[in-house]
Amino acid sequence: MIGTLAAVAPLAHAAERATLRNGFAMQCDHHAAVDGRLRLYLSTGETNYIDLKPEEVADFEPVADAPAQPAAPAAQWAAADGRLSPTDLNQMLSSAGQEHNVDVDLLASVVKAESGGNAHAVSRAGARGLMQLMPSTAANLGVSDAMKPGENVRGGTAYLDQLLVRYHDNLALALAAYNAGPAAVDKYHGIPPYHETQAYVARVIHEFNRLVRAREAEAGRTQSTAVAAQVPVSQEATRSSH
Repeated sequence: MIGTLAAVAPLAHAAERATLRNGFAMQCDHHAAVDGRLRLYLSTGETNYIDLKPEEVADFEPVADAPAQPAAPAAQWAAADGRLSPTDLNQMLSSAGQEHNVDVDLLASVVKAESGGNAHAVSRAGARGLMQLMPSTAANLGVSDAMKPGENVRGGTAYLDQLLVRYHDNLALALAAYNAGPAAVDKYHGIPPYHETQAYVARVIHEFNRLVRAREAEAGRTQSTAVAAQVPVSQEATRSSH
């Protein structure tokens, strides 16, 4: 069955992978030299792009066409009330985070701030789903249905990854751009003087820090338990185990 699905799956659009000198990598549709900068076009059009200094990019390589990977059924649709199980949501965020090298706790913090984990959430401005993608943003990211949790998270993670690259891993600026748009961040050369955006950045970073501390504390407890459980193994027991 898996082989059959792979054979009939549609081919993904060919693109490029840009390897950056800071160790990150990002996917773009194509690139060009414009006014002494390298312009990375994030979609097939000419309006969605990131400008980088040539020395910031180490290499480009083509991304071969490959079958699009459908999300698992449990990760596609939420329950009737728009909620996913913690397991499904964590698996979804982990998968997207690994693909784009974005911390899963950061993604969880953004989801909490954007939608409270409600996959059916729609804002007054029309942003949709777990990571509250605007229709134009979703279209540029190749998200066909922002109300599907799996597509929404993949698109939102890709967008956050693009913003982190654009602002050189400055988390506060990337979050501000996610909330208010890159144009506002560029206009004010920093976090825009909007109360909503400033509160949003603070809320996400606070939650992210809380989750990281909890993860580190749990790792410390697990390590302590493992050390405490270690006991000398008798020579007889070692022999009898063979």
